[in-house]
Amino acid sequence: MNALLYKGNRLADWLGRQSVDILRVSLGLIFLTFGVLKFFPGASPAEALVMRTIDTLTLGVIHGRSAVLLTAVMECFIGLTLVSGRFLRTGLLVLGFSLVGIMSPLVLFFSDLFPGAPTLEAQYVLKDIVLAAAGLVIAAKALAASPLRLRA
Repeated sequence: MNALLYKGNRLADWLGRQSVDILRVSLGLIFLTFGVLKFFPGASPAEALVMRTIDTLTLGVIHGRSAVLLTAVMECFIGLTLVSGRFLRTGLLVLGFSLVGIMSPLVLFFSDLFPGAPTLEAQYVLKDIVLAAAGLVIAAKALAASPLRLRA
């Protein structure tokens, strides 16, 4: 019984040390994959929603394929910073900025996303709540590991 408790404690210790890094790499792979898809017209199921959202948020300044390409670049950058751990704070800042755009269809197009039951697009946006929460966990560790220096 003691050997089982010892192994359980070792597993818990390992999880405590590694789980946020595993979450960081996993989230990075998700962003990288979804970002790469957006470089290929018609490959991303969110393409039309991205175009509509960016067009609305920028008041028509950025629209169509340009909006999708901008999103693709941002998502790939976020993904690469999360996977590699390099420029992590910058990647997390871009992630925070992009989450405004990612979540905005819930406000901008609520009745279209939820005409009764949630549409496929609504489900796509709702899953991003989990991605945002994962980003918060990663940011908490990253900021704790390298605290901001305030000038007195």
